[in-house]
Amino acid sequence: MTCIYLHGLDSSGSGTKGRFFAAQFPTMLRPDFAGDLTERMAMLDEVIADASSLIVVGSSFGGLMGAILAAARPERVKRLIMLAPALNFPDYAVPPVPLPTSATLVIGRDDLVTPPDLVIPAARASFANLTIELVDDDHLLHNTFEQLDWPYILRQ
Repeated sequence: MTCIYLHGLDSSGSGTKGRFFAAQFPTMLRPDFAGDLTERMAMLDEVIADASSLIVVGSSFGGLMGAILAAARPERVKRLIMLAPALNFPDYAVPPVPLPTSATLVIGRDDLVTPPDLVIPAARASFANLTIELVDDDHLLHNTFEQLDWPYILRQ
């Protein structure tokens, strides 16, 4: 099982969340992405080329990437953890049938970038096996991120 962290649009694999994962889960992949969505997805395809079974953690734009990956390769994405995912991005299309992927959505009530009232319905329509954690936090999940039970969430 390969664990991978997909950072947000203006972040990197070495940002705050990436550093946390490096310290707590040193085998987790934390690649850097640049460019538009198409370029980032092509880069992701290269990174995971040899991985047959994935646990994907995506933050914001990385959550969007994770959802797109799960739709394109549901047999490979075993678990998807979306942290304030950009499912409100204009290029995101809800799959015609909810995906069987085990998915967790963590989003802040005060998220102004990926508003819960837009993202939660898109996530519900996208994933048949979805757990939602609506938390008292903002888009960056400053107060919540490190408090999540990551060993449980990332269990294999």
